[in-house]
Amino acid sequence: MGPENGDDGLRRRGCSCTKDDFLPEESFKSMGNYFKALKETPSRFIDRVMTRSDDSAEIHDMKARSGNEMKKSLTWWDLMWFGVGAVIGSGIFVLTGQQARDQSGPAVVLSFVVSGVSAMLSVFCYTEFAVEIPVAGGSFAYLRVELGDFMAFIAAGNIILEYVVGGAAVARSWTSYFATLLNHKPDDFRIIAHSLGEDYSHLDPIAVGVCAIICVLAVVGTKGSSVFNYIASMIHMVVIAFVIIAGLTRADLKNYSDFAPFGVRGVFKSASVLFFAYIGFDAVSTMAEETKNPGKDIPIGLVGSMVVTTVCYCLMAVTLCLMQPYRQIDPDAPFSVAFSAVGWDWAKYIVAFGALKGMTTVLLVGAIGQARYMTHIARAHMMPPWLAHVNAKTGTPINATVVMLAATALIAFFTKLEILADLLSVSTLFIFMFVAVALLVRRYYVTGETSSRDRNKFLMFLGLILASSIATAVYWAMERDGWIVYAVTVSVWFLSTVGMKFLVPQARAPKLWGVPLVPWLPSASIAINIFLLGSIDEKSFVRFGIWTGALLVYYFLFGLHATYDTAKATLKEKEMLKNAEEGSVAADKTLRAT
Repeated sequence: MGPENGDDGLRRRGCSCTKDDFLPEESFKSMGNYFKALKETPSRFIDRVMTRSDDSAEIHDMKARSGNEMKKSLTWWDLMWFGVGAVIGSGIFVLTGQQARDQSGPAVVLSFVVSGVSAMLSVFCYTEFAVEIPVAGGSFAYLRVELGDFMAFIAAGNIILEYVVGGAAVARSWTSYFATLLNHKPDDFRIIAHSLGEDYSHLDPIAVGVCAIICVLAVVGTKGSSVFNYIASMIHMVVIAFVIIAGLTRADLKNYSDFAPFGVRGVFKSASVLFFAYIGFDAVSTMAEETKNPGKDIPIGLVGSMVVTTVCYCLMAVTLCLMQPYRQIDPDAPFSVAFSAVGWDWAKYIVAFGALKGMTTVLLVGAIGQARYMTHIARAHMMPPWLAHVNAKTGTPINATVVMLAATALIAFFTKLEILADLLSVSTLFIFMFVAVALLVRRYYVTGETSSRDRNKFLMFLGLILASSIATAVYWAMERDGWIVYAVTVSVWFLSTVGMKFLVPQARAPKLWGVPLVPWLPSASIAINIFLLGSIDEKSFVRFGIWTGALLVYYFLFGLHATYDTAKATLKEKEMLKNAEEGSVAADKTLRAT
């Protein structure tokens, strides 16, 4: 596998809208070129699968393709509050009620613990990459370096899905709590289109308006957004403290008498959906390019925000289920209705106001993160390079921000929250699993340094870790009783991780900050993420499969050829530069000799 480097400012362009801004590559210059490229698809695909980028290309060369630098204005304090603002939103204020009532009962707190542990393991993996490769591309850049162009593209498509669907879910939740604040039902503010399917017929114009406002805030500047996020998040934390303290004063321990009415399976089913409540921290990793001191600021910001979030989630879940029997919890606005049920009708307005603040910051940070993902994906020419442009005045990727939020608004206008949450969890768990795999590859395999024997041992143990994790998840999804299969699959996972630890030498050590207990933590992250995937319903996987199929069609028709041409143009330019430098040196020697 050979490294791929970018060029210094290849195809820099401003904010115009010509064909060359969207399809500037050689394969798209004419129909003849395009048909020729299609005939070469197999060889080009092999080239892209086998090609990996490197740290230097992502940090220096890829950034040059945006034309302008993003402003380095963020500290660990900004990142921590961005993390809190990105994560605490509709997940806790809406999904908690749905899952407690229908899937796990009061044991929903355990579901938050399980999904929180999985999220924290992913945070560690993201943090090492963000410190080592501080660019706007986040997991897309990490996978491009360690797993190659093709796997990075599949992840990129799911990253886009994650943010668009996640933002749409939060925007629709915003409408629900806004309605509560005004003593209305959410559907009072929605347009019912009876000609559409039930899951897509509740049209939400307020969600579209909220997306438009967030778009304006996101393009103005990251530091300004940070100040707004900090103030809004502080107000949000005050509301959360009120919910916990005031709610516990109205607690009834009898509501905990039937703690896990749906059993262990219900706990993990809820955990797979509630993982949605933890996503957002990966948006913080995309801000590494705008961070003053990534080696210090990113670990503190990411890990600190996840600790605060997990503690808040667990306390709020306990409070909700102590205030009200789980069967009576309202699925749309559980905390507001819970306070009404115990006679504190006025408190629902405070809760609704806090929820709106929280959801607003989630949308804002998500908008910032998704635009930076798209920017780096476009830098690689997997998406039109027009989307990679960074505005010289604001230092923000305006094109990518507007396009992503327009897509978010469109989905939010049509689709119900339940459909969005399940689909989002599949996409998110899939990406987080691959980031953990990429971290193991980074630590144990370096091109040209790792021996064939060590590489083969590493691949064998990694394959066994993946296979045993998948087998455990599949058996769980089949809803079979008995412990023998679990004993076998978990033992294989454990022994494979032990083998990687003691029989395969690490090829690379982190330079600034590294995940502790490698390979245990990344291996555990792989296992938990795959296991949670086994708890998600079949329809969500069908939708995920349809989306992945659409990605592959786009990739083989456009993305593959765009990235192939860009890589070859880069290589040609570097060879010309090298030859020019060698010619200059030879000319100098000749002059000295004469």
